[in-house]
Amino acid sequence: MFSFQHAQNSGPRPHQENAFQRVSVNLAGRLMLANRDEYECTAVDMSPGDVLFATAARPRTGERIIAYIDHVGRLEGTVSRLGEDAFVIQLNATERKREKLAAQLTWIANKHELGLPEDRRHDRLAPRKTVTELTVDTGEKYACRIIDLSLSGAAVDIDVRPAIGTAVKLGHGMKGRIVRHFQEGVAIEFSGIQAREALTEFL
Repeated sequence: MFSFQHAQNSGPRPHQENAFQRVSVNLAGRLMLANRDEYECTAVDMSPGDVLFATAARPRTGERIIAYIDHVGRLEGTVSRLGEDAFVIQLNATERKREKLAAQLTWIANKHELGLPEDRRHDRLAPRKTVTELTVDTGEKYACRIIDLSLSGAAVDIDVRPAIGTAVKLGHGMKGRIVRHFQEGVAIEFSGIQAREALTEFL
């Protein structure tokens, strides 16, 4: 199973190019150049430190880029390399943001191996509030961090592994059950398809 780690021979600073392993993601999105022109793009592969975009955009080396990528959310960085119909940006992010991105990418990389549904009917959401708690049916509460969220379920980074089928509550009121275990935590299927308004606690 995939798990993020620093690449061999990496430099001491995690935001340097190639400091992290990149994974193939092929996620759609939109990006904005410094002059505010917008373009469709695909994040071909990425790491917590950099992203390779395939796009018709033609930025300059060193130009600031803002992108919104499906399943990941907002990314910001500067162009470090240019290619034919593609370029790489170095991400400008706090250590906390990099840790969150590493967890998201691990989830994406492992999704097929875990046998998790693609859930195409229910768009994945980019939660603003990721730190919350998981309450199990016996009443115990555990701190956790949301990796992935949709109208039908969530994946959380958590230290404990409640048994598959355990009834749980995410945050203040999202009821569901444990359906998968994976390296960083558990996958939860909500009791029913939620309205987006029901998830405002996290958005």
